[in-house]
Amino acid sequence: MKRFLSAFAVVLAILASACRQPSAPAPAAAALPAAASAPTAAEAYTPGLGDIMTLQQTRLTKLWLAGQAKNWDLADYEIKELGEGFDDVVKFHPTHEESPVDPKDAIPRMVTAPVNDLKAAIMKKDKKAFEESYDALTKACNDCHQATNFGFNVVQRPATNPYPNQVFAPKR
Repeated sequence: MKRFLSAFAVVLAILASACRQPSAPAPAAAALPAAASAPTAAEAYTPGLGDIMTLQQTRLTKLWLAGQAKNWDLADYEIKELGEGFDDVVKFHPTHEESPVDPKDAIPRMVTAPVNDLKAAIMKKDKKAFEESYDALTKACNDCHQATNFGFNVVQRPATNPYPNQVFAPKR
């Protein structure tokens, strides 16, 4: 068996090296057009709307799990992060593709009040108010998706915990 495994490892190594394509040498910096040169501070990375919204989904999930565990410190942290994410959408993507409603208008009009209500429930450490406010924010997110032609993206309360490596119970 040991011989077989050793032979198998050698065959895999040979196949892996045969599949590697030689890399082309990098072009000289002087040969690059100006647009392809290193970005300046003014050309810093801008996250895509999908990138920001994926983080928002993570935050919304963690917020729910924190609220269910009555970990109000973690819930407070996540609601602040969620607010910063919405600010980033407005800042980096004030308009989007063929959306009939601009994110810079939709988010303040549709999302700000539910976020503030959820903050208040967290400050009161009121689980029932938290759940009601969370559901209102989820509805606001879905309404915003509808208004901006992203109605195919429907969010809901998390059914499971996708973060088994994080403790959501408050530290005692």
